[in-house]
Amino acid sequence: MERIIIHSDLNNFYASVERRFNPSLVGKPVAVCGNKEERHGIVLAKSEEAKKFGVKTGETIWQAKRKCPDLVTVPPHFDEYVKISREVRAIYARYTDLIESYGIDECWLDVTHSTLLFPEYDGDKYIEENGEKHFSEGFLRHLGDTIRNAVKKEAEVTVSCGVSFNKVYAKLGSDLKKPDGTSVISKAHYKQVIYGLPVEELLYVGNATKEKLRAMGLTTIGKLAAADDDKMYKAFGKVGQTLLKNARGEDDDPVRHMDEKREIKSIGNSCTYADDLTDLRRVKRFLYVLSESVAARLRESERGLADTVHLWVRDSNLNDFTFQKKVRHTALCGEIAEHAYSLFEKNFRPPFKVRSLGVTVSGFDSGSSQLTFDEACGNYKKREAVERCVDEIRKKHGYDKLQRGIVAEEPNEMHDDVKSTHLIKPAKIDYPDDEK
Repeated sequence: MERIIIHSDLNNFYASVERRFNPSLVGKPVAVCGNKEERHGIVLAKSEEAKKFGVKTGETIWQAKRKCPDLVTVPPHFDEYVKISREVRAIYARYTDLIESYGIDECWLDVTHSTLLFPEYDGDKYIEENGEKHFSEGFLRHLGDTIRNAVKKEAEVTVSCGVSFNKVYAKLGSDLKKPDGTSVISKAHYKQVIYGLPVEELLYVGNATKEKLRAMGLTTIGKLAAADDDKMYKAFGKVGQTLLKNARGEDDDPVRHMDEKREIKSIGNSCTYADDLTDLRRVKRFLYVLSESVAARLRESERGLADTVHLWVRDSNLNDFTFQKKVRHTALCGEIAEHAYSLFEKNFRPPFKVRSLGVTVSGFDSGSSQLTFDEACGNYKKREAVERCVDEIRKKHGYDKLQRGIVAEEPNEMHDDVKSTHLIKPAKIDYPDDEK
């Protein structure tokens, strides 16, 4: 049976919530910004008016105000964002219990078997083309508009909806008509709608994957869909098969039930800096700060050890870069940080200007790995025990009571407990180039 998947994306969510509670902001260029004194003075979200001036998420406040002198900046109120997000999901739950979150402001809804819960549709629900029966675009738009209008009326924020027959296309559709619009990518006409779009519009195609695809001449989704399977496998491994599947509309990933907990597949932290990082020693220091959080969270998760370290870098022009490497299974801060730093050294040479850094680990063994004789002789277990002791001391006496020498070189960093503040900044998901 043909599925009906809706992807809902709350428009300019943080800024919209701020306007809901402060109507004087309506119609003005608004940016929700972090605290500059705490090194997080960046744009977290912006209104449509600010976007028209070229204000971008992730840039510093002074850069944003240079583009838009009348920009109104407000601090974030995360508790309110969570509250409104839950309010919106309660609206979705009236139509289906298959609701899968994709961040605080995005969800997939599978309404295939719950269309009777929507208002009655006066037109034809089905069309026939080439001997096949499909849902009509009018009916699909009616479903998306119902969700969109309910959110606008009851939660007083707007949402863009993409309606399609799989999750990948539904997500793409929600990006096509913003703000406050419904886009349909139907089974009957999806090629006409999306095959001419740039390849980077496809979910999971980040900067590194985009450049590699473009180098192969695959500049649009249609060209990717028509690409040779063997060539894609040679270039990307198994990921190449997934890219083809997504481009061709063959994604069959189910929408999870709203009560189903997603398995943790990666643990990471990232941070954006008020001043660009321009020398290797500072980069290394901040990678250690991030790795302290990642390693501690990994130990708390009880997911075991990780065998892959990922590095995310955003430069001063807001270009994103992602890299990864396979490593021996580890949960040690020092090893994670050194692997992340080696990735940075390999891919960047001075002069550089780094705005943001992120460290992530994946490939968890769930406690099943056995240390080799060489690893045991290298005192891995002793080092892990020491790091666990440090975790306990910090919980009891404070993060800055014990600190690594490289971090203590810059006194301000001794108080930068990334784990507690959980400063995770969103980056466009990208497939690793070397995943096979």
